[in-house]
Amino acid sequence: MTALQADCSNCFGLCCVALPFAASADFAVNKDGGKPCANLRTDFSCGIHTRLRESGFQGCTVYDCFGAGQRVSQVTFGGRDWRQAPETADEMFAVFPVVRQLHELLWYVEEALTLRAAREVHADLRRQRESVTELTRLAPDALRRLDVAAHRQEVNALLLRTSELVRAEVRRKKKDRRGADLMGAALRNADLRGVSLRGAYLIAADLRGADLRLADLIGADLRDADLSGADLTGCIFLTQPQLNAARGDAAARLPDGLTRPAHWS
Repeated sequence: MTALQADCSNCFGLCCVALPFAASADFAVNKDGGKPCANLRTDFSCGIHTRLRESGFQGCTVYDCFGAGQRVSQVTFGGRDWRQAPETADEMFAVFPVVRQLHELLWYVEEALTLRAAREVHADLRRQRESVTELTRLAPDALRRLDVAAHRQEVNALLLRTSELVRAEVRRKKKDRRGADLMGAALRNADLRGVSLRGAYLIAADLRGADLRLADLIGADLRDADLSGADLTGCIFLTQPQLNAARGDAAARLPDGLTRPAHWS
């Protein structure tokens, strides 16, 4: 899934320009969409990349474009950057979040295709992968007009079925905690095997030592959740940005393909 991994060296700093942010616990200052961040260098690199957290830009450390940045920069706009060709700026900044959503969908589809328990929907997933990939190749004007929500709905139906098939390996009645408000919840050592936590609010939840094997974590908000000692092996649809937003330690067990965040103790 290399094409779905951010390559900042081939991007025109799009997340640092196109996206707005507000002064908060995640960002030290306000910034309007379309306005370059004050920390963006002339070569499109970040001047405080190695000290984002201590500089008050924690939000930057938990963002991932899933490779949309280099796609829009080098393919959609053919390597013409918004500084050299300012007439492309507005369109480039509008297209970037659209392609980012498409790439995120592709990321989940690619993961689903690696799950043996979901073999019965692999053919449909491959068709959706081809369809969404074709959408990423559209011209800028067509991308701006694209109804991403409609395509997301089609893919999501397959991801839901994938989740059901994978979590069925846990042979017991499982709670459906989709979208649940679990902010600050005391879930230390909880048995959450095979539980659907899709879109759940787990902000600052105590998940120390929790068993999250085969849990569905797509879209779960893990900001400041404590995953110290938790077992996340085999959980599905967990992304690196979600881990980066959480807290944890060396004892936490992670799924293959994800790395332990540097700020974890």
